[in-house]
Amino acid sequence: MNSPMPPLDQTSEDFPQSPGRRYRILALLLRHIYLMQGSWPRVLEMMYWPTIQIILWGFMTEFFLTHSSWVAQASGVLISAVLLWDMLFRAQLGFSLSFLEELWSRNIGNLAISPIRPWEFLTGLMLMSLLRTIIAIIPATFVAILLYETSIYDLGLPLVAFFANLMLMGWALGMIVCALILRVGLGAESMAWLVIFLIAPVSAIYYPVTVLPEWLQTVAWSLPTAPVFEGMRSVLFEGTFREDLFTRALSLNAVYFSVSALLFLWSWRDSRRRGKLLDIGE
Repeated sequence: MNSPMPPLDQTSEDFPQSPGRRYRILALLLRHIYLMQGSWPRVLEMMYWPTIQIILWGFMTEFFLTHSSWVAQASGVLISAVLLWDMLFRAQLGFSLSFLEELWSRNIGNLAISPIRPWEFLTGLMLMSLLRTIIAIIPATFVAILLYETSIYDLGLPLVAFFANLMLMGWALGMIVCALILRVGLGAESMAWLVIFLIAPVSAIYYPVTVLPEWLQTVAWSLPTAPVFEGMRSVLFEGTFREDLFTRALSLNAVYFSVSALLFLWSWRDSRRRGKLLDIGE
């Protein structure tokens, strides 16, 4: 015979103390520990932010301490750098979030069996990323004008070149994140917010590449971001658009974008072949 149900208004304080309470608490703790053990992105995330912050702000402090005159002359350069960096961040995040929303809504399986081809899916994600970026950035540019009297539009036509390069790099990173999620599952979704900041210290956003150690300068010049931000400072300080930096960024973007697209398409087809698109989870 079943035991009677307790009154609905009865709280946990009304029940007698149980010697097994500490074991139940330990069980909840172990549940999350086991979850972390089976998901390396979660462990990486805990160590990631403090490490990136100390590296980025360390290089900024070192540069400002030795170039105080540069800071005095650099009216609006830091704000322009922030806006350009956010373009890259929004491009990557907009792409990744659009993909994640298909997973969260369990719609990815429907897309896989529909007539939509993978490259059409990628194109749709890129266009959605572009729209998200425009919606996010335009209000911020007007706030910068109103509050700080700094207009990123003063860059003129070079702004279009910088924007195009940053969008391409953002899409490339977005495809890498999505390919990783297809392989690992939603346990890697935090990488959508983490991966972009991995390259921040070597992207020369707020300081020249020369501030970095020599071995990191090589890494910086292997990314499209460093030429973009160095080109931005060249326009603002010297009034010249450096075509060599633009060509370098565009060439690197062509490589990164092509490799990332192939990686995404391979991950998509492999997941579809193994039926994982219908069972992507933690």
